[in-house]
Amino acid sequence: MDHKAAMYLVYLAISVGLTVWVAITLSRNGQIFLEDVFADTRLARAVNHLLTMGFYLLNLGFVAVVMQSDSTIGSLSTMLESLSLKIGLVLLVLGVLHLCNVWLLGRYRRSRLRQTQPVPPLPPVTHLPPAGPHLPPTAPARG
Repeated sequence: MDHKAAMYLVYLAISVGLTVWVAITLSRNGQIFLEDVFADTRLARAVNHLLTMGFYLLNLGFVAVVMQSDSTIGSLSTMLESLSLKIGLVLLVLGVLHLCNVWLLGRYRRSRLRQTQPVPPLPPVTHLPPAGPHLPPTAPARG
């Protein structure tokens, strides 16, 4: 087996393993966050499943597209350099996908919380009179 074929196999094993591990971890730990975001357990479970499937599709698709290497792999050091670049790209994509999901869900949650807050009974005061020196109370004038 040549170095390039070995690199492809190692790359696939590491990339698929990382993708599955991150997806399982995010799905398990993200369930609580999604229940808070949507305030509905059934909806949170469904969204969690859809996000996990989308995560797998996007990341494994990226892994497949980036797998090809045009460089000549003649030595073990060249193979490791190329492999580290590919694994690094996979990790960056995993991180960006995670941050985008958290940011979008956080925005949705804040919007939902703003809509459920009660309307104050009085309009808020926009201007307070300036604080002046404290004067001693004066006696009422007798007339």
